[in-house]
Amino acid sequence: MIVGIPKEVKSGETRVAMTPDLCRRWVSLGVTVMLEPSAGLTAGFTDQEYRAAGGVVGGSAAEIWRRADLIVKVKEPQPSEYDLMQDGQALFTYLHLAAVPELAVVLLKKQILAIAYETVETAGG
Repeated sequence: MIVGIPKEVKSGETRVAMTPDLCRRWVSLGVTVMLEPSAGLTAGFTDQEYRAAGGVVGGSAAEIWRRADLIVKVKEPQPSEYDLMQDGQALFTYLHLAAVPELAVVLLKKQILAIAYETVETAGG
């Protein structure tokens, strides 16, 4: 499985969806983690830290979106990312679809398996 971590493009967003420690954990489980260069920089993580954790750093946002089976982001895809989504791809992020109904239409049209952070609960609630 290839997990893609693109840079966040929403204005003002400085977080990244995966820390180097989490990258190391996923790589240890046999997952290939691909990161767009500087994806973690505004959150305080360097490309070298991700490489040391076993991540593959390189390629454009378009390449990350094209190659990944699962895209992990912090914020919902922005309109500039809609065309980058691949039919049948999986996406794990905050979605807030009530505020962005056009994104819901894109997700349905492309048959994206979209899992919203805000809807995930443990067995205990």
